Amino acid sequence: MNPQAPVRAADDAWFTVVYYRFRAWRGERPFWAGLFTAVGGVPIAYFPYADLRLGNITIAMATTAGAGSLIIGLLLITLGIALWFQQGIRVFAGVAAILLALVSLPVSNLGGFFLGFLFSLLGGALALSWAPGKPVEEEPEDAAEAKAQDPAHGLLGVPGPRDMETAYATETNAHADGGRNSAG
Repeated sequence: MNPQAPVRAADDAWFTVVYYRFRAWRGERPFWAGLFTAVGGVPIAYFPYADLRLGNITIAMATTAGAGSLIIGLLLITLGIALWFQQGIRVFAGVAAILLALVSLPVSNLGGFFLGFLFSLLGGALALSWAPGKPVEEEPEDAAEAKAQDPAHGLLGVPGPRDMETAYATETNAHADGGRNSAG
């Protein structure tokens, strides 16, 4: 690097801008639910077609339900990606992901050796529990200053007397001590 070269902030900040845009995009949708659901579909679809080679010995993990495993895995991957782009289907996708994860236990090698089952189950639960955030309504500065100066709210936000309490309360009438009267 040349220490004499001019430094431009735009050249250094592109990664930060991309990161903050991705973070804002991720915050508006059930991102982790979609990620866990899609990741859970991969071992469910993969293991029935995989084989393990140890020297000259081939161990095949293929089952008779290979097509069912592939369909379940691809559906889970599709549901996970759909959760990222269609937030409105989160309840349907969550229930479907949980049901597909449960069906994968007997169909595809114990749900992808429990790895795909657990990821899909967690993704479905996260999809069901996610709710869109509500934007915070900011009150204007003038309203906040007027509220602080209002004598009904007290000085500097310290509460004043309540509406049910009267200003003429004495120790001998029924309005004393917030409406409670002591006999005796």
